[in-house]
Amino acid sequence: MPDAAAVRPGPPTLRVALHQSDPVVGDIAANVERILQGLAAAERAGAALVAGPELAVTGYPPEDLLLKPGFVADNLAALREVAGRTGQVAALVGFVDVVGASVTDAVSGALGTGRVAREAAVRGAPRRLRNALALCAGGEVVLVAHKRLLPNYGVFDEERWFAAGSGPLQLAEVSGVLVGMSICEDLWFEDGPVPALGRGGAQLVVNVNASPFMVGRSAERLAVLRDRAAQAGCPIAYVNQVGGQDELVFDGGSMVVGPAGDLTATAARFSEELLVADLAVAPPPPGGPALAVGASVGPGPAAVLPADGARPSPREAAGATGPEGQQPPSQPIRIRLRGPLDGAGRVAARAEGDGASRAEGDGAGRAAGDGAGRAEGEAEVRAVGPVAGTAVELPAASAEAEVYAALVLGTRDYLAKNGFTDAVIGLSGGIDSSLVATVAVDALGPERVHGVAMPSRFSSEGSLSDARALAERLGIELQVVPIEPAHAALGDMLAAAGTPAEGLTDENLQSRIRGVLLMALSNARGWIVLTTGNKSELATGYSTLYGDSAGGFAVIRDVPKTLVYRLCRFRNALATTDIVPGSVLTKAPSAELRPGQRDDQSLPPYDVLDPVLAALVDEDRSLAELVASGTDAALAERVARLVDVAEYKRRQSPVGIRISARAFGKDRRMPITHRYRERPAPVEAGS
Repeated sequence: MPDAAAVRPGPPTLRVALHQSDPVVGDIAANVERILQGLAAAERAGAALVAGPELAVTGYPPEDLLLKPGFVADNLAALREVAGRTGQVAALVGFVDVVGASVTDAVSGALGTGRVAREAAVRGAPRRLRNALALCAGGEVVLVAHKRLLPNYGVFDEERWFAAGSGPLQLAEVSGVLVGMSICEDLWFEDGPVPALGRGGAQLVVNVNASPFMVGRSAERLAVLRDRAAQAGCPIAYVNQVGGQDELVFDGGSMVVGPAGDLTATAARFSEELLVADLAVAPPPPGGPALAVGASVGPGPAAVLPADGARPSPREAAGATGPEGQQPPSQPIRIRLRGPLDGAGRVAARAEGDGASRAEGDGAGRAAGDGAGRAEGEAEVRAVGPVAGTAVELPAASAEAEVYAALVLGTRDYLAKNGFTDAVIGLSGGIDSSLVATVAVDALGPERVHGVAMPSRFSSEGSLSDARALAERLGIELQVVPIEPAHAALGDMLAAAGTPAEGLTDENLQSRIRGVLLMALSNARGWIVLTTGNKSELATGYSTLYGDSAGGFAVIRDVPKTLVYRLCRFRNALATTDIVPGSVLTKAPSAELRPGQRDDQSLPPYDVLDPVLAALVDEDRSLAELVASGTDAALAERVARLVDVAEYKRRQSPVGIRISARAFGKDRRMPITHRYRERPAPVEAGS
């Protein structure tokens, strides 16, 4: 040990823990336990500050639960409970605030204030509720910040319930470091609160989020973080929610970005964990900050000491030690709070090169509900990069890898959070049901996925053998229930009623028989039916109401058909074997509801259709724009017409996972009854 006088402290630092958690909307008691679990892990890691996601107490998005006075009251009481359990480690906790009262006063009269807040929201009066972030320390709530920029687009409707925060910005002093508090959307605009906090003297800005997944969003977040950190002139610690909530999937990916744009620490995507890092910050501004300091918590300023200093590294503080010199003392770490990687996290990690490929048939993910937190001292601790303050690379993942992980996580959480243990899927031997079954197995485990093949007089032997091969490779049970007896009986009944079962009527009859069988199994066994329709079919109405659209959860409803093929090939490559049989990938897609039927007899080929749908639905491009870009006018007009008239079907289809910026549902809200029909602009002669 060198002489104490020779030990020179480095730049001011703050050990921060980012708790990337998976709250359940409305399960306030369980969310409190999850917050406290993260707090305890942060304390063991020696952190001065721990931050969780946006609205961690209630879960996000709580939607019209916010109109229930009791819900608001319980949320406030829960915040006080969390605050009462804090000590030296400060905690940033997302909650729903009610303006006009302190937290203590609001708790005592919460039912009354909640009722007033409800009436304000319902009647359109000024909102009383705020999307809020509390700084808790020493057993108390010491400072509250309100979200200032409320998203009201896409899947977000925050102005329905909340009013924007106002008044002067404030800083918090945490262990001698000036910290700015911000919430999600506050980060996304250059004239928003985050640069203002930096200009006002913040040495670190913490941004808590519930930012849902869509393809390419992770790179977009990093780009925005780099811009804001440069504008603020200080590091930004970004913590995001993880997990599935109805159609939304939150992918985590919490990170720390320095003012020079350097990514200094990053958490995994699609799994719960605690990211702990020592963050070097600039000295406080000479003469003090321009913004008021609303609270001061924790011990005095701390500094990173050399490896032989007294302060333990995050890894050492968390109880993980290794050979001397193996881990730098200030290296960021990840602490898994729910045990080893579950289905979605495992797939994402392996797609990024973290883990060996499975053998054939060993494609199952972790069962739903098998993610209990480890007991104290059992947290899995992993090093995740170089010393804080130097750049790390954001793990690269293909679009297929991140979409597949989102589908697995969304499926697992939807079933687990809604009390389902098992799923049943109609296996046709086609590409869509093959992908849904494979995702379900990765999410739930093979013992909890049940396949049913329901061949008709028009089903090919190849389709039945493909369904059997898939079930065998996934390790799931497969029941074969021919529908001919029901098909013949219902045909006779219709004939007796003077309506022969012919053409489209007969095709839809077969689909509805299969839907009835699956729903009967659901009723008898308590299994949820996973539907197998994709976005291309949903967009064009190529489905049968109360038939193939009948079920409880639509796993691939936002996945275009061409991406379905790519995802199956991705999963096969990940397994280094054909989990999805090669014949499924190469045969022409067909519903097999009449002799010789193929999808391209009713729709354009999918490689032609999907780009047109992306332009019309995802990008809201006009027919004139499509024609100008080279799309055939008749094709564009036909596809647009199909999309318009299928809205009534989409309204009756089950909820499913959103992977794009323009999914059917909350992202795209079209009237069923309307007569607007866009037509392509005429092409001038000679053009």
